Parts: sequence; C-alpha cells; structure tokens
Amino acid sequence: MPRKRPTDDGDELLARLGSLTAQARQRAELQRSQVELAIALQRGMLPRDLPAAPGVRLGVRYAPACHGLNVGGDWYDAFAMPDGRVGLSIGDVQGHNIEAAAFMGQVRAGLRALASVTSEPGELLARTNELLLSLGSDLFATCTFARLDPSTGVLESARAGHIPFVWATADGKSGTAEDECGPPLGIAGGMEYPVARFRLAPGGVFVLLTDGVVEGPDLSLEEGLDQVARLAGIAAVARLDANALAAAVIKGADQVGHEDDAAVLVVGHDGVDFKP
Repeated sequence: MPRKRPTDDGDELLARLGSLTAQARQRAELQRSQVELAIALQRGMLPRDLPAAPGVRLGVRYAPACHGLNVGGDWYDAFAMPDGRVGLSIGDVQGHNIEAAAFMGQVRAGLRALASVTSEPGELLARTNELLLSLGSDLFATCTFARLDPSTGVLESARAGHIPFVWATADGKSGTAEDECGPPLGIAGGMEYPVARFRLAPGGVFVLLTDGVVEGPDLSLEEGLDQVARLAGIAAVARLDANALAAAVIKGADQVGHEDDAAVLVVGHDGVDFKP
C-alpha cells in the first residue's frame, strides 16, 4: 500500500492546526462578547443618579469582575420613597454569568416595585423572596435592604443572607452591625426577615458592601470587615467625603485573592444635626 509523502502529512497537520486556531479564536470572540454584554447589563441596571436628602450624603463604587466569564450580579441601589425616606439596597446574585447579571436586574427591580407597596424592610424582603420564587429561577441572591429617615437619622434594615454592614461614629469608634439575618432570597417560601434599628448620628457613616470587597482566599470575612471598620473610623474622624470613603473601601477587593464583583454603598451625614 502506498504511503503518504511527508509533505502531505505536513500539509494535513497545518490544515488541522489552522482549523483549531480558527475555532479557538471564535470561542474567544464569543466569550469576550458575552462578558461585554454581561457588564453592559450590570451597568445599565445600576442607578444613574442618587437621591438627595437633607443632611444625607451617599457614595458608591462598583467594580465588575472581568476574568473569563466570571461576571457576577452584585448591585447597589438608592432611591427616594414617597414618605420622604431613602431606600437603600445592596446585594449579590449567585453565579458568574449573563444569567446572574439578568437575575440581578430582576431582584433590584422587584425591590423597587414592591417598596411602593410596603417599605418595611422585613416585609419587603419577604415579598421579594416570594416574587423571585414565582419566576422559577434556579438562582438565589443575598441582599440587605434599609430605609433611612433623614429627619431622625433612624435606619431600619433587614438582611437576606448578606454580610453585615460596617458603622463608624464621628469620634472614630467603629464596628460591624450585630443584627440577625434571614435566609437568601429565592431559596424557600414563607421566610421571615428580622428588622434591626440603628441611628445615623451627625458625622457618622454606614458602609454597605458585598463580599467581593472583604472575603476571599487571601482574606477572611472577619479580617476584611475589621479592615473596613478601621478605615471607616479614620474617615469619620477626618470628615472624609462619602465618595472618597467608598473609593478607599473598594480598593480592599485587591487583597481578597480572587476575581469577583465588588460593590460599596456609603451612607454619611454632613455634620449638621437632624431636626428633632
């Protein structure tokens, strides 16, 4: 039986390599397009403007993960409520793909829509949980929702599987909120979400964040929250602007040891006493 000439074998190998290279290039282009789409979805769903309220200063930062298809569904939100209070939410959707980014939009939109029915944080999370279950998705989300009354400085909040927020006072004292937490949204029906009450004193700050800022292979959650608490205490004493503090906090995402979404929402007061 005649054998192929070496040149024929070489031509066949080159053709096969060319085909594999073309396929790899197509997969890379598809992957890049999916990442760009997911990031566009995320950014398009985040609020363009933050509400203005007497004495209240808000600062935000958001950094999407862009490693391969490792694009998640972190979000922050702040909006004015009909009764004059400010609604605040921050959360994290399970997964790192386009579906997670789209689900994030559903959670955020659901919270906003249901806040017109009830602004009580525990009831709002419970209703949002039932709404997400009715959508039939396999995804779930962790979330903190809070409502702030600018006239009293009282903040009421409830958590659905989310990490606690950090607080600091004008004299530099700081720590992590020790409130009770309910289960994540979208896992099981009939859940309850305890509500905690805090007060934003003049010169103080609250820092709401996602775990991509404070937790990873190189940094435990406790260590990450402690670092943010120390930073918030220093910032409160120095009267640092809310946006500047948010920018400083999100830099901690560089220390956690992985690529993940990161979101920060800082709530501060400009130092003028609230009206009694």
